[in-house]
Amino acid sequence: MSEYINNILADSQSAKLIFYVALVLFIGLIFGRIAKLFKLPNVTGYTVAGLLFGPYILNVIPSDIASGFTVFADIALSFIAFIIGSSFKKSYLKRVGATPIVIAIFEGVMASLVTIAVVYLVSKNIILALLLGAIASATAPNATMLVIKQYNANGNFTDCLLSVVAIDDAIALFCFGISSAVATSITGSVETSLWITILTPFYEILGSLVLGFLIGLIFNIPLKFFKKKSNRTILVVAFIFICNSLAVILDMSALMACMAFGATFINIRPDAKQILDIVDNLTPPINVLFFVISGAQLDVKILTVVGVVGIAYIFARVAGKMLGSFAGACIMKAEPSIKKYLGFALVPQAGVAIGLSLIVATDFPEVGAEVRAIVLAGTLIYEIFGPMLSKFALSKAGDLNRQPNFEEINKQ
Repeated sequence: MSEYINNILADSQSAKLIFYVALVLFIGLIFGRIAKLFKLPNVTGYTVAGLLFGPYILNVIPSDIASGFTVFADIALSFIAFIIGSSFKKSYLKRVGATPIVIAIFEGVMASLVTIAVVYLVSKNIILALLLGAIASATAPNATMLVIKQYNANGNFTDCLLSVVAIDDAIALFCFGISSAVATSITGSVETSLWITILTPFYEILGSLVLGFLIGLIFNIPLKFFKKKSNRTILVVAFIFICNSLAVILDMSALMACMAFGATFINIRPDAKQILDIVDNLTPPINVLFFVISGAQLDVKILTVVGVVGIAYIFARVAGKMLGSFAGACIMKAEPSIKKYLGFALVPQAGVAIGLSLIVATDFPEVGAEVRAIVLAGTLIYEIFGPMLSKFALSKAGDLNRQPNFEEINKQ
């Protein structure tokens, strides 16, 4: 079918692109409704839609279009990171204390250690185990965030979850830096200094936080002069794009920079809710595009080549996340729902993990292809079933479809 569409629109590349944008939006909208009928999160419907209509099954969305839409992934992740960062209000941080930080450290490190142990037992390849273990610590905040928004989740469990997934990528970068440094020393590679490899995550994380903080401060200046909603819409989009692009140029984490931007903004603007409402209204079509295209880029045939190591990775990571979040919650004496169910909501994995697998493919060619295949297979499984588990966790915690306590919010 894609060949038929391409022939019709052969004379206009822009018309072809615009048509596929519209098609993806319609497909996502329909499958989001179908998912809802089965009481599944919309994001699962979007991902399945992309999988079915993508180049590897029905080929309605051709591979060149799927790969050409990657810019929407960057845009969607930037907006979601900004929204997550805006949850870090000073009053909230005082209330929750160090609990989310401790849980994030334990679940990230435990996922890494369990995966390293299990993969090594199965493969007897320490390099493969170290690199897969580091990637296992990453969690995708985008799918979790969409489930929270769809079901109006609100409560202590939801607050803790948002904080944990926000911190999680920092833990993943640290784990990857250490594991890749150890793997480099084992392989005897001298192209990069061991200390540079270890210290790179510190630069990436601290630099991203500083960048986001500075952009948040600068963002406050034009807001004093532009008060109309239309002008502020332009400003917030422009600044989120600037934050993302500068982070990429400076070899920093765009995700963490946009989170720091959101966190700075929420703590210095008394009228922050107006800006957040603008962002909320902008994101639905961007998110549909992101998840449908993400599904279209997943090749189901990859499941047939990952073998026992791939299966071990998929289950070991989930086990590590659950054990780590439980241990961290117990140490911090968190409420029972957090102890029991938070691990279920940490299953989704996508962007950061795929990015790290690309680094592995470049720096460790001896295992790069295998790591890439396993991570992509894991992404396929996690992005389809992860949102369902997130909904399950939020439901068990009693946070679904709860209206926020606005009196409490106004006091914060």
